[in-house]
Order: sequence, then C-alpha cells, then structure tokens
Amino acid sequence: MQNITHKDPDRSSRVVDSGFSVSGSVVDLFCGAGGLTHGFHLEGFNVAAGIDVDASCRFAYEHNNSAPFFEKDVASLTASELAGMFSPSGPKILVGCAPCQPFSSYNQKNEDPKYKLVEKFAELICDIEPDIVSMENVPRLLAFQGGKVFDRFLKMLEKHNYSVDKRVIYAPDYGVAQSRSRLVLVASRLGPIRFIAPTHTPDSYSTVREAIGDLPVLKAGEIDERDPMHRASRLSEINLKRIRASRPGGSWKDWDDKLVAKCHQNKSGDGYVSVYGRMTADDPSPTITTQFFGFGNGRFGHPEQDRGLSLREGAILQSFPPKYAFAPPGEPIQFKKMGRMIGNAVPVLLAQAIARSVKIHLNEIASATP
Repeated sequence: MQNITHKDPDRSSRVVDSGFSVSGSVVDLFCGAGGLTHGFHLEGFNVAAGIDVDASCRFAYEHNNSAPFFEKDVASLTASELAGMFSPSGPKILVGCAPCQPFSSYNQKNEDPKYKLVEKFAELICDIEPDIVSMENVPRLLAFQGGKVFDRFLKMLEKHNYSVDKRVIYAPDYGVAQSRSRLVLVASRLGPIRFIAPTHTPDSYSTVREAIGDLPVLKAGEIDERDPMHRASRLSEINLKRIRASRPGGSWKDWDDKLVAKCHQNKSGDGYVSVYGRMTADDPSPTITTQFFGFGNGRFGHPEQDRGLSLREGAILQSFPPKYAFAPPGEPIQFKKMGRMIGNAVPVLLAQAIARSVKIHLNEIASATP
C-alpha cells in the first residue's frame, strides 16, 4: 500500500500513483466547496456531480474539481434525480457529509432539524443502492439521541447487504496538520471493505509550522498582494494587546487582569479557556471551525505573528492545496462566507484516504473477478 504524503515543496495534497485506473462515478451530497470531492478527484475518480443548497460554493467546487455543481436541498432530492447523475457503467459511489452542526459540541440543545438529513441520506442509499457508500461526520453522531440516529443508518445499510467499516479517525494520522477527530464510514455491496491504515505516527504528524510557516508575514488587517485569500482580520486595540500577551498553547489566564474580558472574570466563564489563544507551531492546529479567522473564537492566534489565522492558512490546515480557488478573480472576499466554506469542509487529505480505501477495494474486487 502506498502512503499518502504531504511534505512536498508546495504542500499539495498528493499521493503516490498506485497504477490503478478508476472506473465508475462519484456523486457527493452536501458537497460544499469540494473538500471530500477533491480527495476523490486527486485519486483519479470520475466525479459526476456535487449537490449542495449553498450556491456560493459553486465556483470553488466546479473550478477545482472539473465536476458540475447542482444547487439543491438534499432534503428534496428524489432517488430518480440522484440515480440519473451516475455514469451508466461502472460502480456507483455515493459519498457525503450531512451538516454536522446538529451533532456538534457547540450545539448543546441538539434541536437542529438538519439531523434528519442523515436519515434522508440513508433513504436515498436504500432507494438506489449504489455500489459504494461513504459518510463522514462528527464523532458525537454516535451518541446523538442515545445512538439511535446512527444505529438506524447502520441497520438500513445492513438490510441492503452492505459490508460496513466504521471508525473514529484522528486526522493527523492521515497527514492533516489539525487535531480533528471525525467519524468515517465506508460501505460496499461488492464485498468486505476496510478503511486504510494510518499513514502517519505521532512522531511524523504534520505541524502548523510545516503547513503554513512559509507563507508571507501579515499584520492584522493586511492582505497578501499575491493571494487575496491570505488575509487576516483586523484586531481592535484591546485584542492586539491580548494577542501580544498570549503565549503559544496558553489562554487568557496568562494575561494581566486588566486584559481579561468581563465574561471570563465571572465564575461561569472561568472554564472557557479554549478562546483567545495562540496555536503551538510544532503541533497540529486545533480543529478548524467556521469561525477560525477570529482570534477570540478559539485558539486561532498565529503562533508567532500578532494576528488571527488568514483564510488561506485555515484552508491549508484543512489540507486544501495552497492554490485552491474559493472565489472568482476580482470578486470581493468575505470572511464569513469563506470561513463557512473552509470550516465546513472535509479535510482533503482525509478525503483522499477515504478515496484510496475505495480504490483499493475496487482493485481487490477487480482482481478477484474471473
């Protein structure tokens, strides 16, 4: 088995070619800006379509993946519409990451109706029975509603004769420079399928320094003239003082009392230490969220420069290639919109590991066929 690599001169999400020619087609539900699709694209799969309700993702998805984007709410997608998107020959591969906000630790009430999209995903699978299925989500899905949502998903797959491998994956084990844990499922109606073994160990994890250390230096509020995505949010005078008082891996508890926000001075705010902090350069970054560009939204302070992460840095920590385009040339770059695209994406190297698992499985099936 060839290992996924990440330490090359331009930090692109590359793999060593296994020599296997991929047939069939891939459809990506909830595709967003294309993180999951891009992993399959890099592995040589024919991506037939990406589907998402967010029209702002169209350019990033189509420009980087040579695949059409369909603006549609998956909740209203019919089985016949979905079936018509696959190529008529070869294995049909359906992948997706239903919105994870309902299961996130940031959503304490878990009342978001989008959790039903996991059930819609299962219904579509049962209706069209694609050969291969992959789902990626947050680990809390395993316990959501006492595990009932995920258990129903598994039972529907088993009823339709899918072999399933499910596990919680630690992203640095697959080259992602980010401390992100994700639930990954791969399933096949063609035979037993297994997710590939980790390609990295703790002593070879990619770090913040390796991932973004050679990008141009920025001040808070500055934009790199060569890359409009390499831009950092402005900081208020008080937040500039706060980040200058912050140490890598520390928190606001390291500051003088006069810099501490009122909400953290109260007993109820004493436990919120994972905000207003700098990342540690020689470790993977914290989990990249949709608010990663804000210094006060997590431990998203640059480890050495007095600012938060730039949009490009967040994308690279999500293992998007450094030149992945998120907006047409000349279009204004909006932090919230780009943050949402990047933070909601499946890390590309993790997506590539999923795609490699499917490729190896199809190769094994092809080799076993008389």
